[in-house]
Amino acid sequence: MKLHIAAFIAATAAIPAALAHEAHQKAAGAKPAAISAEEKAFGRQGDPKRATRTIHVDMSDAMRFSPASLSVTQGETVRFVVKNSGKVMHEFVLGTLAELKEHAALMKKFPNMEHDEPYMAHVAPGKTETIVWQFSKAGDFHYGCLLPGHFEAGMVGTLKVNRR
Repeated sequence: MKLHIAAFIAATAAIPAALAHEAHQKAAGAKPAAISAEEKAFGRQGDPKRATRTIHVDMSDAMRFSPASLSVTQGETVRFVVKNSGKVMHEFVLGTLAELKEHAALMKKFPNMEHDEPYMAHVAPGKTETIVWQFSKAGDFHYGCLLPGHFEAGMVGTLKVNRR
């Protein structure tokens, strides 16, 4: 029994070191993950080196985005710099209105659901995150905060992708 406890302690003692190593690699500029080629209805992950424009978006505890509407051109690669000026967590999620509504409903059922998609930024209070997105298709899309209650309170913006 003591041998099992010692083995468990030794195994779990290595976890903080592994996490610290991973954090150090990120801070030291370790090679970022490959850019996803997955195509969504509203485009695909963009290459930061090819961003042609930067758009700053602010999120507030008034459950609003500023600006509340955006316009881009089909084919454009945009760097979104998303700031949370509020005191609670917010997120910026690109998508179709139907997808955002569906995801917001899921978030109500599973509020601690974790995400790691290139079209989502989870932003802690006072922090800023960045998304780079290429708008390969023209149309009317949206962005929203899908944390429980935020989307329903009106935290949604419109995004028009104009044809070239």
